[in-house]
Amino acid sequence: MKILLTGAGGFIGSHCLDILRSKGYEVHCVDLGPWTDPPKDVSVHTVDLLDQAEVGRLMSSVAPTHLLHLAWYAKPGEYWTSRENFRWVESGINLMNAFCDNGGRRAVMAGTCAEYDWRYGYCSESMTPLGPQSLYGTCKNALRGLLKAFCEETGLSAAWGRVFFLYGPREAPERLVSSVIRNLLRGENANCSHGNQIRDYLYVEDVARAFVGILESDVKGAVNIASGDPLRVRDIIFRIADALGKRELIRLGAIPSPKDEAPVVFGDTRRLSEEVGFTPGFTLDEGIDRTIRWLNAGEGGRP
Repeated sequence: MKILLTGAGGFIGSHCLDILRSKGYEVHCVDLGPWTDPPKDVSVHTVDLLDQAEVGRLMSSVAPTHLLHLAWYAKPGEYWTSRENFRWVESGINLMNAFCDNGGRRAVMAGTCAEYDWRYGYCSESMTPLGPQSLYGTCKNALRGLLKAFCEETGLSAAWGRVFFLYGPREAPERLVSSVIRNLLRGENANCSHGNQIRDYLYVEDVARAFVGILESDVKGAVNIASGDPLRVRDIIFRIADALGKRELIRLGAIPSPKDEAPVVFGDTRRLSEEVGFTPGFTLDEGIDRTIRWLNAGEGGRP
């Protein structure tokens, strides 16, 4: 396997890179960079994936057998509604064509649980209707449909990993788990919503392991990447607070929640477990503890 990994410097991609390196694969990383300390055992390519000509040259020079495409516009607070999503649909199409034209055999791309109609709560690949309510979810779902049609036309083997909610080291400071931990480490109040939402969180290293497992398999189509073990958001918040002994700093209800917010969102993980053979390696408490230790050590910048 000669693997091309896009978004290699991102939240999920950096963990996928760690796993792929440990397995001894030939890995070619793509990110805008710059990489300050690139790994010695991988090839790093600084490429603008929104530039069709650059993508073509990259695929021609690398000729990967496998593609793990994680790159997307993901700026916190903006990606749900940004018009950049349209550009990344186009980029995905260009990647498909160039990958196939240069002998590519197996592609896995990152989708999102936001492709589902969240009014149903329980999200199953085979039963739950798709009905994205955001531009981000709509564009991801559009690329999924195009990938499916492309595979039917060309015979390319491909899968679509639908990521649910995640947390862990290297997470953006604005995201839930990271923001709560950072505030509590500073001895500051952690302002949160009411926390009654039920969500499906999976530790990022497990998310990365799931993606690599899907890439190594011959499973095709959409696969949920989730824990299958939904919890109230407030329970996650209080587990963090209890781990740090700072429950008194939690402020539930300090941040308003959208009136139309889905009360329940969690994934059916049977395809992931039965067909891919994946089982999570970390409990929620273990994942929280590892994230706290990573942030407390200052590895993600000063908490």
